[in-house]
Amino acid sequence: MENRIIECVPNFSEGVDKNVIEKIAEKIRSVESVKLLDIDPGIATNRTVMTFVGEPERVVEAAFQAVKSAAELIDMRHHKGAHPRLGATDVLPLIPISGVTLEECALMAQRLAERIADELNIPTYCYEAAALKPERKNLAVVREGEYEALPKKLSDPTTAPDFGCRPYDVDIARTGATIVGARDFLIAVNFNLNTTSTRRANAVAFDVREKGRPLREGNPITGKIVKDSNGQPVMKPGTLKACKAIGWFIDEYGIAQVSMNLTDISVTPLHIAFEEVCRAAAERGLRVTGTEIVGLIPKKALLEAGKYFLKKQHRSLGLSDKEIIRIAIKSLGLDDLKEFKPEEKIIEEIIADHSGRNLIDMTCRGFAEETASESPAPGGGSISAYMGALGAALATMVANLSAHKPGWDDQWETFSQVAEKGHLIMEELLNLVDEDTVAFNKIMEVFSMPKSTPEEKENRSKKLQEATLYATQVPLKTIKTSFKAFELLRMMAETGNPNSVSDAGVGALAARSAVIGAYLNVKINAAGLSDRPIAQSLVDEATSLKNKAEKLEKEILEIVENKIDNPSK
Repeated sequence: MENRIIECVPNFSEGVDKNVIEKIAEKIRSVESVKLLDIDPGIATNRTVMTFVGEPERVVEAAFQAVKSAAELIDMRHHKGAHPRLGATDVLPLIPISGVTLEECALMAQRLAERIADELNIPTYCYEAAALKPERKNLAVVREGEYEALPKKLSDPTTAPDFGCRPYDVDIARTGATIVGARDFLIAVNFNLNTTSTRRANAVAFDVREKGRPLREGNPITGKIVKDSNGQPVMKPGTLKACKAIGWFIDEYGIAQVSMNLTDISVTPLHIAFEEVCRAAAERGLRVTGTEIVGLIPKKALLEAGKYFLKKQHRSLGLSDKEIIRIAIKSLGLDDLKEFKPEEKIIEEIIADHSGRNLIDMTCRGFAEETASESPAPGGGSISAYMGALGAALATMVANLSAHKPGWDDQWETFSQVAEKGHLIMEELLNLVDEDTVAFNKIMEVFSMPKSTPEEKENRSKKLQEATLYATQVPLKTIKTSFKAFELLRMMAETGNPNSVSDAGVGALAARSAVIGAYLNVKINAAGLSDRPIAQSLVDEATSLKNKAEKLEKEILEIVENKIDNPSK
């Protein structure tokens, strides 16, 4: 299951006083499960940008605490800086990273803006995807006139804040107003060129950026700029939407680059921008030698890129995320100038728990030894899920080998689809390895609950039934998920690479063992449920799938043995 992660990038109107900056940062760090990735103060702008990520609810809480701290520490009556600003916390965008939509972020932003106004008494506006008025999608419109215009803005219904509107007073004078919004992730990327010419790099940038270049009469470089009836230059749009770009020369590398901001990667993904810059560069006699990511990047951008290039090669997509990202790194040339380290550049990798506490993060030997120890978990439920994962993995392996088999190029896409399905099933079952142990631990936690009073006994009994139901549902989920592998294993036994037909057979054995093992866990846990109709329905469902799995395993093994005994057929 994809983790739900959002990013928040608030801008605070203080870039000089390190003590103030650190106090605000500490409020963010104090919220559990939130990771503060970057603090970027600017002296000339007198402004600090902070970047933090985590689960949506936690990030929103950290944002609120940061706004509260900034309101207490920053007095806008004394603020001067080169950057436009409206308040102590100027802008505060929420950005979807994974498992969350932009629309969901917009709703969170609106609720956060209302909470800031209600609890902190700070007027708030909503902008971009969270805008409550169409014209406020544009940040510049919201911030027009800046802090100094607040008294007038508050008194005019057309410019009044979305939440917390009241007559200008000393508190507003001190905190200013805050602008809360939601936007897509912005990727800052530079494309390396085999030239030192800034002019040529700029030409490529103008070819592709959405704004394009001024239209000229005659010669497209030196001709007179065409203007509209208002005297403004008529622009010839570039080929990429949601894209801003310029060309520049970098002394450090001794090359020119096309420096680009992709403002909506759902419109123009990274790999499409790369391909288009390559095309435009080639038309001007240039070559893109590599790519440089500035800052961080969401995992999905590289997974999409890796899959795009694998498809171009007619290669299977049923690979691990790690392998797909490796293909993206090599295809985009992300290691052209320096080593690209996913654990330092990909947001999800930075915040991932690499402590190795999960069973699926153990080595094969470590997992076996942990199972063999005197601890009751992991037990049969986790082992069943792992056997199912191995069965799905074997189906995926046969599909990948078949997609890559010489002479079978016309079938690569079919086998790739099987491999992708198998990989997803494998991932689900790997997650169930740990979930089964979590379910067992929930029961153990109930046994440690107090039971001195009638109320405590009643509560303990209720919690035990809830934990037991969960512990019964998890192995049933393992059965259902493992069962899905049989369809793929049968296909691979019948149509896959004949040299790997025995692997499909072993996969069927593993999947069947997973189903039967999980079935035993459903039965033993269901026996502890006081609601007998529910218990019986769970057992009946598990029994039905077990019987079907045994039948399918037998059929697949017959196919496998027939192919081994008659290799020419």
